[in-house]
Amino acid sequence: MNLDLASAWERVADIVPDVDAVVMGSTRVSWGDFEDRAARFAGAIEALGAEPGAKVALYLFNSPEYLIAHYGAFKNGCVPINVNYRYLDDELAYLIENSDSEVVVFHTSLAARVEAVRAQLPAVKRWIAVDDGGVGADFAVGFDELIQSATPQPRRARPDPAPYMLYTGGTTGMPKGVLYDQHDFVAGLYQQFAIVDWGVPVPTSLEQIEPFVNRLRERTSITSVPCCPLMHGTGMWVGAIPAHLTGGTVVLLEGRSFDADELIAAIEREGITRVVIVGDAFARPMLRAMEAAEADGRLPDLSTVAQVISSGAMWSAEVKDGMRRYLPNATLIDALGSTEGGGYASQVANSASGGQTARFVPAPDTLLVDESNVPLGPGEPGPGLLASRTAARGYYKDEEKTARSFVEIAGRWYVITGDWASRQEDGTILLHGRGSNCINTGGEKVYPEEVEEALKRHPDVEDCLVLGVPDERFGERVVAVAERRRDAEPAGDGLREFLRGELAGYKIPKQIVVVDAIRRAPNGKADYGWAREMVGAVGPTAG
Repeated sequence: MNLDLASAWERVADIVPDVDAVVMGSTRVSWGDFEDRAARFAGAIEALGAEPGAKVALYLFNSPEYLIAHYGAFKNGCVPINVNYRYLDDELAYLIENSDSEVVVFHTSLAARVEAVRAQLPAVKRWIAVDDGGVGADFAVGFDELIQSATPQPRRARPDPAPYMLYTGGTTGMPKGVLYDQHDFVAGLYQQFAIVDWGVPVPTSLEQIEPFVNRLRERTSITSVPCCPLMHGTGMWVGAIPAHLTGGTVVLLEGRSFDADELIAAIEREGITRVVIVGDAFARPMLRAMEAAEADGRLPDLSTVAQVISSGAMWSAEVKDGMRRYLPNATLIDALGSTEGGGYASQVANSASGGQTARFVPAPDTLLVDESNVPLGPGEPGPGLLASRTAARGYYKDEEKTARSFVEIAGRWYVITGDWASRQEDGTILLHGRGSNCINTGGEKVYPEEVEEALKRHPDVEDCLVLGVPDERFGERVVAVAERRRDAEPAGDGLREFLRGELAGYKIPKQIVVVDAIRRAPNGKADYGWAREMVGAVGPTAG
């Protein structure tokens, strides 16, 4: 096996030099230019002293520069590091230090945050600033200046490339770097195309990329828009890298918070074929925008969309079914996975088949295991912990966590990240949620995701978060923060009454705080810390 990202993309650039690799608004970067700029970035960081294996932190919003630096780091044998652009002092310093990053690329609008931690990071050899209108980055070299003055790095063979690494979102503790063998990682991404019956054998070597790309482009081309951040696994692994491995185009939205109207305009303008989202946080605004357009008599043409893919958060059945009306040619793919394990399971809906919530068809190698990592038998419904086959090798600089999460079962390598599920009679699995979020109230277990989905079925609720807070009598009590629909004024008592027909009594929140907007991370994932603050701010009896 001799697949690695930089070498694969070099082959692609030779095949389709005039095709757009990256589009963002009026900016268009052809594959030929993408290759040249990445080679210049590689040459520049090599001249700055970054040797193969060095880490290059990308503290950036979605932008062409993100993808150029990502590619260029791989060209030089370095490891690009995803950094959440919402991180402030402690988290930012932790991740850059923990990853051993020697080069940091950042947008100038984030310069004040970088300046605040720079003295704590002596291992960083060079700061590179991408100009987005910010000020105060005089300690850094400009990205454009660096690229323009650099000599393109000559291509090289990479028989033993550096590992691929992606940091988790840190929703259950500080972020952790997950290490992948790059050969296995790229092979796994190419294998995803084997699931779609395009009649084109997927590459297992660099030599097979040219015939693969040529034959695939005779049938289709992928123009993909990651609606979520590139620093999130879904944005990069589903939204960007697969399109680039096929010689396709990645379209980036210009807004720094998701705007469904901007997405719809981009679909019509660019003929987008793949839309990548993270659950209801993106899907609900999309559906609302489609409904509003229809009500205004200006229904957009979304017929080019062949796939809408979601991973990383719950995508409700009612939202999927609403979207199906407006996407006549699209398959809606709800993928269950993690940074550590790739894909556990998936669910598919289309114009002829409706969607479901939290119910998935498991991958052939996915297991349910007990808390001793013993697989449940075919007749045991569980619940059990999901165990997924993975190409990941563990966590960076955390042997203890690696030993707890990565295990050998029947001679094969699995990862167990704490997600609980039950096996249904038809062979599907019903996801309950992450065990670390499970609420223990009076000895009963309550998974927040189940209550959230039930509450979102109320016509006056747009979004919600459910959590447990300390309770003298029950140990923990279930509480919720609910976002009202526009012009709606739901009350906590009315919402609880609605839930009596949806859930067992012990699962119904004792308190529901109604807010104008739920705060989520840029990748759409729940911000339970913020929700806890909202509950604390109004006191234990309000709502």
